[in-house]
Amino acid sequence: MNSSKKKELSPEQSEELFRALKARFEKNMNRHKGLEWAKVQAKLEADAEKLWSLSEMERTGGEPDVVGFDKKTSRFIFYDCSAESPKGRRSVCYDREALDARKEHKPKNSAIDMAAAMGIELLMEEEYRELQKLGNFDTKTSSWIETPSEIRKLGGAFFCDRRYGHVFVYHNGAESYYGARAFRGSLRV
Repeated sequence: MNSSKKKELSPEQSEELFRALKARFEKNMNRHKGLEWAKVQAKLEADAEKLWSLSEMERTGGEPDVVGFDKKTSRFIFYDCSAESPKGRRSVCYDREALDARKEHKPKNSAIDMAAAMGIELLMEEEYRELQKLGNFDTKTSSWIETPSEIRKLGGAFFCDRRYGHVFVYHNGAESYYGARAFRGSLRV
C-alpha cells in the first residue's frame, strides 16, 4: 500500500466518521455558535487527508469537534474535545529527542511524533485555554502542549490540566511520561 492510499478512508469509514462528527457537532453547539454542519462536511469531503487525520483523532479517543472558524484562511478549527486526555495517546514522552535520551523504561512513542503521524499539531497554551472556556477538560488527566523552543532546549516541556476550577500550566522533563498524560491536537480544514 503506498502512502497516498494509506491516508484515505473507505466510503464506509468516511460515512461512519461523518455520523460521529455530526452527532458531536449537534450535541455541542456551544462550541461553534453560528457554524453550520453542512459547510463543515463539504470542506471535509474535499480533503481526504484531513478527514483521515480526524479519523485518527477519533480512533485514539480525542473526540474531535469544531471549535471555531478562521475567517482569514476560511478554515474550520477542530480540537480534541474528550473530557479527559485521549486514552489512545497516553504514556508518551514529549518528543523524539526525549524518547532517544531515555536509557530504560522507554515509552512506546512521543507526543510530537504521534501528532505528526496523525497530521495534527499539539495545542498551544492559548489554544488549550480557549478549549477550557468551552467546558471542563483534563480534571483527572493532563495533556502535553506545544513547548517554546527555549524551554525545550533546556530539557523541559509544558503540560496543562484543570484542577480546583483553574487551568494550570506546568513543566516536566521532556522525557517523562505518565499513564494519565497524553496530548490534545488541533486540525484546520
